[in-house]
Amino acid sequence: MEGKVALVTGAASGLGLATAKAFAQAGAAVALADWDEQAVKAAADQLAAEGYQTLAIKCDVSDDKQVEEMVSKTVQAFGRLDYAYNNAGVQNELAEAADQTLADFEHVNSINYQGIWSCMKYELQHMRKQESGAIVNCSSIGGIRAGAQRGVYHGAKHGVIGLTISAAVEYANRGIRINSVSPGLFQTAMSDKMIAAGQKEALDAILQAVPIGRLGRAEEIASTVLFLCSDAASMVVGHNLVVDGGLTI
Repeated sequence: MEGKVALVTGAASGLGLATAKAFAQAGAAVALADWDEQAVKAAADQLAAEGYQTLAIKCDVSDDKQVEEMVSKTVQAFGRLDYAYNNAGVQNELAEAADQTLADFEHVNSINYQGIWSCMKYELQHMRKQESGAIVNCSSIGGIRAGAQRGVYHGAKHGVIGLTISAAVEYANRGIRINSVSPGLFQTAMSDKMIAAGQKEALDAILQAVPIGRLGRAEEIASTVLFLCSDAASMVVGHNLVVDGGLTI
């Protein structure tokens, strides 16, 4: 990926940071974006200290204007945009469907669903000028299955797959490939928060059903995203690649 440019959202930690590192190690210049300005700057600075070309951008993906500026800053800094991993996301507040709040619904969807929509929109505006590019959106195994008290989160992640396949059809013959990745149980800041919120027993119960018998590592999503963006996946279009250690089977 020498000479290419990648953009990663939710890049201050977890799956996003691991993927940003992988893009950098593969030779791409990387724009790291996150709502946490200090954390994303620290992450970008660390990669820069290792000799990689990076840019830190503060961006709340629920704000359409900030997303537009994020993509513009990336193109202004590096001259182009070749790869994007739209990863930023949040969990919902656990509640039955009858008890879910509008505030939580709007919060989760503004980031997990609208945020993906905004990111793709502005990324595609630049990629279609180049007639090239690859986008990977982060869904979840929650985007292909059901889960009690997680309807708000799962609904948004189902929507991400819908956005992905619709855009993939539109741009496949214009040199732009769009796919999604659906992580299962991974060791991330989000899983740590679930444990801290008293959901460790639920997490352990699910883990018992994972054939591979362990949590995933962030680097395993990073390598999947890089594959989907690379020429090795040149015929992969509109696919939702599940990376879950066999949980959904």
